[in-house]
Amino acid sequence: MGYSFRKISEKKDIEQFHEFPFQIYRDYPNWVPPFRFEIENIFDGNKNPMFEKGECERFLMYEGDEPVARFAVMNHSERDAVFDPKMGGLGFVEMINDQNVADELIAFAGQWHKKRGCKAFRGPINFGENINYWGLLVQNFDEPPIYGMYYHPPYYQQLIEKTGAEKLDDHWSYKREFSMPLPERLVRITNRIESRPDVTLRPIDMNNLERDAEYIRQIYNEAWRTQDIGERENEFTELTHEAVQEMVKQLKRIMIPESVLIAFVNGEPASFIVCVPDLNEISAETGGRLRWWHFPKLLRFKKRARHLRTTVYGTLPKYRKMGLEALTFVRGIQMTRAAAPTLDYLEGAWVSEKNWLMQRSLEALGCYHHKTHRTYRWEVD
Repeated sequence: MGYSFRKISEKKDIEQFHEFPFQIYRDYPNWVPPFRFEIENIFDGNKNPMFEKGECERFLMYEGDEPVARFAVMNHSERDAVFDPKMGGLGFVEMINDQNVADELIAFAGQWHKKRGCKAFRGPINFGENINYWGLLVQNFDEPPIYGMYYHPPYYQQLIEKTGAEKLDDHWSYKREFSMPLPERLVRITNRIESRPDVTLRPIDMNNLERDAEYIRQIYNEAWRTQDIGERENEFTELTHEAVQEMVKQLKRIMIPESVLIAFVNGEPASFIVCVPDLNEISAETGGRLRWWHFPKLLRFKKRARHLRTTVYGTLPKYRKMGLEALTFVRGIQMTRAAAPTLDYLEGAWVSEKNWLMQRSLEALGCYHHKTHRTYRWEVD
């Protein structure tokens, strides 16, 4: 019996797209479904600015009448062009444990990209910023995923690597228990940095969220456009004003202000760190849905959250080597622990294996390599 592919367009197909993973993960208790509304926002041309210069389609794969896989294929004129040759993308892959299914899925994705002039594609990736829903979990299947990060069955790696995939990048997640004391030397250095008359630090202002979100966006774009590590991956997606405002809208109900810090030098926004409570703790309880009767649970969540995720950080290039990164990280740990004593640990995700500078900085804080997510590359015949 052959395979068929159905492009998702109708409501019943969207429902199947979200329900299919429950079939895959019924024997994997550590899996947590992401919030459906967040995934749907990625595929909504009215909410995702990537559609202005890109294309994304998602499919269900069937053997007879039985679904055996789901996935999305995508391209973006600017993001793909930084690679030589340009590379499209594959993401949101879920599949049964069958090599034939994996082979046919990759063959279909290859033909989709070939029709659009791509000689290669990479994945798993997201049709959006690479801080969320990116990479295949290849290390540590014994703990649930933190918010925005994937959990996968161990067999995915074997299936994918037998399709002719080549490793493109590894990204590491770092973990740190809040009960661990901070290194005294690092605290002294941080105190010295904060005592400088030209340096100030404060939590995000909940009464001026749009202004502070714009500060963060401007620092992020400049910091990650100009990086210190020459071997860093070429992947950089500029944060748009609209994307940041949408993030603020989604997260302001559960945000712990003390875990979102901005440092200023002579009044200029210079460095920041953004950490958010692990919303997967809520999603695990609601099956990935967020309905009106869940809002009270959401509003009370930050008072009982157990995990914190570092989502994004950055420092303007001209202020690097001042120690502002240490200032925001150390004060973030200290202030967050005081504000939210229920927290057990924080997880900092998406540190490139090539970014030895950030690895050393996190390890100096007492963080340790905790998980690995891998992206792959496929050639198009």
